[in-house]
Amino acid sequence: MSGRSSEPPDWALPSWDAVPEEPRERLVPVMRPRSAPPVAPISGVPPVPGAPTGLGGPGARDARPDPRPGANPPGTFGLRILGVSEVTRAIRGAIRADPRLLDLWVEGEIGRVTVSSAGHAYFALKDERNQLQCVWFRDDRLRSAFEAQAGLRVVAHGRIDVFESQGALQLYVDSIQPSGFGDLTLRFEALKARLAAEGLFDAGRKRLLPQRPATIAVITSPTGAVWKDICTVLARRWPLTRVVLVAAQVQGDAAPASIVAAFRKVERYVADRMAAGQPDAAPRVTILARGGGSLEDLWPFNDEVVVRAVVGHSLPVVCGVGHEADVTLADFAADVRAPTPSAAAEIVVPDRADFVSALRAAGRRLDGTATRVVGAASREVLAERRALDRLSPAAQLASARERAGLLLDRATRAVTDDVAARRRVVERLAVRLAPTVPARLVRDRARFERAGTLDTLVVRRVAVARGSLGTATATLAALGPQATLDRGYAIVHRASDGAIVREPAEAPAGTRLRLRVAHGELPATVDADGPGGA
Repeated sequence: MSGRSSEPPDWALPSWDAVPEEPRERLVPVMRPRSAPPVAPISGVPPVPGAPTGLGGPGARDARPDPRPGANPPGTFGLRILGVSEVTRAIRGAIRADPRLLDLWVEGEIGRVTVSSAGHAYFALKDERNQLQCVWFRDDRLRSAFEAQAGLRVVAHGRIDVFESQGALQLYVDSIQPSGFGDLTLRFEALKARLAAEGLFDAGRKRLLPQRPATIAVITSPTGAVWKDICTVLARRWPLTRVVLVAAQVQGDAAPASIVAAFRKVERYVADRMAAGQPDAAPRVTILARGGGSLEDLWPFNDEVVVRAVVGHSLPVVCGVGHEADVTLADFAADVRAPTPSAAAEIVVPDRADFVSALRAAGRRLDGTATRVVGAASREVLAERRALDRLSPAAQLASARERAGLLLDRATRAVTDDVAARRRVVERLAVRLAPTVPARLVRDRARFERAGTLDTLVVRRVAVARGSLGTATATLAALGPQATLDRGYAIVHRASDGAIVREPAEAPAGTRLRLRVAHGELPATVDADGPGGA
């Protein structure tokens, strides 16, 4: 198979043979050291038919002087120089000629996985010493039951080939099968299980974040893009927040100690601000952030001392390490885990647009509530005013006057109706008595005339009765008690009950008496030596 003119197989990438061909060879005069050995073919690579020889493999033209006279200057020889494309084609041809590399299984641990916008996955299979770059095309990846994940030990099936435009030796994967976990993944799971058993990842110990922190501490590298992204997000969402950067190494063997020291610096800074009487300048929350990377790059955030520093930190911790697919033990230990550093900045502060909208909505609700309260109060005041108007003396007087007018009208109507009814009765009676009145008048007049003759008889009888009355009065006066009293007698009464005392026994000694004489009463007391005494 010629690397220059033969058509690529159906499974080859279109861009492999899209590189324009360069001139096949170029001869330049160079000085050859006398002790230089002849150029030998590359050991272990079979010759490719049609491929150039020399530096490109067996079959290249020998580095001998051109026998034609005058072709080379004296002391020089013709050395064959190959182009880059020729070398890559020679390597590609050698690889494709080896049947072992066209269909093979490779076991290793997956490194960082990158998926392009077209859906192709790029990753590296690695062992203790070497790495092999892999390409997994979209159609093959979607047909697979497994997804490539960093830290997973897999067995990948595919073929080895060269991507000519970059000169990259790659394994073109068509399927993968899980083989187990890599060493770092096993360490990760073991440490995770041990720390979880201690309760460091319990949800009950997670603290709530402050709603609008005045100051935020950020632990990250000051030279990376993460710090700029966090500042941009905070300035966009909540520019009132003050940000304190605590520089720390986030990659390498010294990163865990640097991160722990950064947490201690934050706590000392908080204590200093509190002691200085500046509580608003003290951070209320801490962000631990780093950009994406492989499992090895993010391993400092799986270190036990870093996890315990996150748990023991005096402030709530938001961990935004790596991309959304990256998970570290610091994420489990933090109070809040953010998928990215920018998301961590969005979590710790509110969005000012949402805050303004909420503030406006609260203002509208307050206006509505105030309007309803004022309206209800106005209605109550109006009702009380009407009640006071009804109870005022002028209103009561007007009401009484109106009531009196109504009663007067009713009385007038009642009297008028009664007079009219009586008049009608009189008229009816007059109609009925009209025939008998003249006769009764004549009869009564006759009786009156007869009564005039009785005056003398009445006078005589009154004189006789007056004489009889005078005689009876004189007899009564002579026989009455007053006449007896006038003659010097007295009537004795007990003062206690007014009874008349007729015998001495009825008035024992000490009895108070009243003696009635002709013209009054005299008080008296029965003496012990008197007739009633013992």
